[in-house]
Amino acid sequence: MSEAKIKIGVVGTGALGRHHARLYKQCKNAEVIGVYDVNRKTAEAVAAEFGLNVFASPEELAEKCDALSVAVPATKHHETAMPLLKMKKHLLIEKPLAAAIQEGEEIVSLARKNNLVLAVGHVERFNPAMEFLEKKAADTRFVEAHRLASYPPARKGMHRRGTEVGVVLDLMIHDLDLILTMINCDVERIDAVGIPVLSKTEDIANVRLKFTNGSVANVTASRVSVEIMRRFRVFQTDSYISMDYGKHSGIIIKKKRLGMAKKDVSLDEKNALHEELENFIHCVRETMKTGKIVETKVSGEQGLKALALAVRITEEINSYNKRYNIKYA
Repeated sequence: MSEAKIKIGVVGTGALGRHHARLYKQCKNAEVIGVYDVNRKTAEAVAAEFGLNVFASPEELAEKCDALSVAVPATKHHETAMPLLKMKKHLLIEKPLAAAIQEGEEIVSLARKNNLVLAVGHVERFNPAMEFLEKKAADTRFVEAHRLASYPPARKGMHRRGTEVGVVLDLMIHDLDLILTMINCDVERIDAVGIPVLSKTEDIANVRLKFTNGSVANVTASRVSVEIMRRFRVFQTDSYISMDYGKHSGIIIKKKRLGMAKKDVSLDEKNALHEELENFIHCVRETMKTGKIVETKVSGEQGLKALALAVRITEEINSYNKRYNIKYA
């Protein structure tokens, strides 16, 4: 088993699934068996591009695989993942883990029951900027995150990518996962607002989170912005860290005995998604060798924790709009 490659399949070959197929081909310990997509032409295009086979169903593909990536719309995660887990296949499910908490709980429970690796695609955890921040997580008092993106382009016969859910589950959940990593305690209070602009669900949202240890996080997400931004700022008891994890750079201002010292941070570029896939493959290989689950950097439980917080925020947004009789066309 130590020399064997992990047989991998990709379910869903849209924009992100295509990159899964491409990058798995570059992983030395992976053998990409093939792809599946509900749109046969999309699957065939990706298969032709990377020299892969197309399968007629996820289950048919899974029969030939040890593990699979699930890169379908969030509302389809549960119905896609559950049969594969019943077949005892290790899974990497793109974020969010599911579109509802109960669905996420069922996915995690079945993976644990069957002793399977379950990874969730919170790719920002593999961003070099976040790796740096995790080393500085102690004594975090305040976090401010901005994630602004343009509205996804139209796709013939399909919803725009990510808009099957609101912007909290689509984009903000990345930063929620990062914040839960930085501040490891329960959320005590949520104040959230959000509005739909071009979708049926919220396209812009802001939330203030108060944690039981007194720490606070202020998070903004938009998918209808002209300016593109991915910034994460951390205020600690003796320092301030500002990271632009789109540009892989930032600054650290740290308290010294005689005043404050500023340091520019330049982080090496790397492909975060490639790192995520390599981590998944490594954990699957080790689990198959030892029979004991080796956890990925973002486990199913961690994905579920981020999902639960995102759902609570979405519910607060809906409650706020109802309470103040805020209606939108």
